[in-house]
Amino acid sequence: MASGSKKVIWAALIGNGLIAITKFAAAALTRSSAMFSEGIHSTVDTGNQVLLLFGLNRAKKPADKQFPFGHGKEIYFWSFIVAILIFAVGAGVSIYEGIESVLHPHPVENAFVSYVVLALAMVFEGVAWFLAYRAFRKSKGNWGYLEAVHRGKDPSLFVVLFEDTAAMLGLVVAFAGILLSQITGLIWLDGAASIVIGLILGATAAWLAFETKSLLIGESANTRVVDGIRELAQSFTEIENVNEVLTMHMGPEFILVNISVEFLDDIRATDVEKTIAHLDRRIKEQFENVKRVFVEAERFTSQVPSD
Repeated sequence: MASGSKKVIWAALIGNGLIAITKFAAAALTRSSAMFSEGIHSTVDTGNQVLLLFGLNRAKKPADKQFPFGHGKEIYFWSFIVAILIFAVGAGVSIYEGIESVLHPHPVENAFVSYVVLALAMVFEGVAWFLAYRAFRKSKGNWGYLEAVHRGKDPSLFVVLFEDTAAMLGLVVAFAGILLSQITGLIWLDGAASIVIGLILGATAAWLAFETKSLLIGESANTRVVDGIRELAQSFTEIENVNEVLTMHMGPEFILVNISVEFLDDIRATDVEKTIAHLDRRIKEQFENVKRVFVEAERFTSQVPSD
């Protein structure tokens, strides 16, 4: 999955970098606020892809004494930073530029240049969007799209898809703003389009921040994994009861599992050791993303509040 994520991110990085240069050149020629906002948008997206690649590389660092469970959460941290950058830089600059253009409007010059650049950007952005969409569709399995975003543990896939979707919407808005300002003669519509682009970016950033926050804090594995581990533990005849199954994603492909079980009263210590070792092996075989398993042997007792 990580290699697939990298391919999608590299495709988006190259595409957005070239598009950003073209948009800024067109903005300088046409003096279009919407085109300038689109240039900012593509620049931010390019920087975001650099951060995602950096996060993926950092997440590969092996475990050490200071980070005994590895650095897998690095990708969650950098995905959250990406959301903040989209909001602070992309949305903030676009809205500011749009407000300035509405208050002090000026006509778009050489509009044909803007149309050509936007059309080419739609083609390049469309290719990047399709690659991100195909990778996301493959990873989501039988889940619905919104459910896959909510339950997904690899934010690098849906972050790029969200960015590219917002980029496509922004291009449509920029095209409409420039066209309407020419048709109607209301030159402030170009600035209004820039504000709309900023709002699209702001909404995208808010959703990304919400979805990556829980992963960064420490989200459990999906219900299918948790229930499967519980059923597997209960299948052992040496285990009388499974008290708790606690899981946490330490990265997209690293699940930490802590199980509390009650063994039979007459079981020997050596049998307990063998059962724990066998359970550890079975869990890792059935759930490939489970990397560490801790088993606590304790009797289930309901907590009684102390006086």
